[in-house]
Amino acid sequence: MPETKDCNGNVLADGDSVQLNKDLKLKGSSANYKIGTVFKNIRLTADTETIECRDGKTTLVLKTIFLKKRN
Repeated sequence: MPETKDCNGNVLADGDSVQLNKDLKLKGSSANYKIGTVFKNIRLTADTETIECRDGKTTLVLKTIFLKKRN
């Protein structure tokens, strides 16, 4: 099974914390997320290039190329 990796090649697992490495504007929303924003308790998806995370009550699906693992 392929592993889900962040932009630096670190393997991601369910429950990890990740940090944005680029400012992102979400489609269909007025929300903007700045570089350095941390998302905790991520969930892996069937696609190795995306993860799910929550921001308040909103569930986001983010591409792993914009994320780095936070220790």
